[in-house]
Amino acid sequence: MTAPAAPNAGGELAHVPPALTLEGWYAHHQLFTVNRAALRAVAPADLLARADSLRATLERLAVPNGGGWTAPVQLIGSAADVMLVHMRPTLELLGTAQRAVLAEPLVDALGRTYDFLSVTEAGMYSVAVKAAKEAVARGGTVGDAGYQTRITELLEAERVSAHVQRRLFPPLPAETMPYVCFYPMSKKRDAAQNWYALSLEERSRLMWEHGKTGRRYAGKIFQVVTGAVGFSAWEWGVTLFAADPLEFKRIVTEMRFDEVSAKYAAFGEFYVGRLMPPAEFVAGLMG
Repeated sequence: MTAPAAPNAGGELAHVPPALTLEGWYAHHQLFTVNRAALRAVAPADLLARADSLRATLERLAVPNGGGWTAPVQLIGSAADVMLVHMRPTLELLGTAQRAVLAEPLVDALGRTYDFLSVTEAGMYSVAVKAAKEAVARGGTVGDAGYQTRITELLEAERVSAHVQRRLFPPLPAETMPYVCFYPMSKKRDAAQNWYALSLEERSRLMWEHGKTGRRYAGKIFQVVTGAVGFSAWEWGVTLFAADPLEFKRIVTEMRFDEVSAKYAAFGEFYVGRLMPPAEFVAGLMG
């Protein structure tokens, strides 16, 4: 998919609705800390049985029948020791994956450090601005029947594109990009730096400029953006995959100089690690 044209800076649209989004899979990031003392207290034979059970469950969850995937991540230098990333078509299937993990006896020796619930998201800033400008040009108003029809047409055209499909239903690049970086973020709502007080046209411009930075890392970074408004205290989750973990430092550093990040972004904790096959993941838990 070709990059969208830069928004027109003139004729600011001050009274258009919030930016539109398209959603795909539900996502759950489960983070745990290993309780080594609890593991040592389990009899060796029982511990091996628990480990084998967890391995089998993770292998079953890796490519579920209903679609999506589960990825075990061994974290390094983070506030947690391990992370499980689940992607599922429905919230109910996501809950099934969550409960399957928590029901495993070996998980009794893991402390739940953090949970992040969200859904894969593609922002449609340019679509909303385009439809609003067309409404004004024909003498209509934002929100009228013609506007709503045009929004539906534009969203459906975007939804079926290969680029958007990859954002909504992301593959797991385990073979080529085994390193993972996950962090939550929000946009500021301070009196002098309120993202939500900006016009949609201005937000569209800022996000378009931000996207130019990300496109320079094509082939080096695979990014999955998940929306968490209404699901979490944070508004988005960002999960990055790379062949070289230094690319995380490079892209985050560069993006923080973008105007949208420099003025309006707030970041949570960063979690970095490596994707692991279930057997290796469980072996790491065992020490």
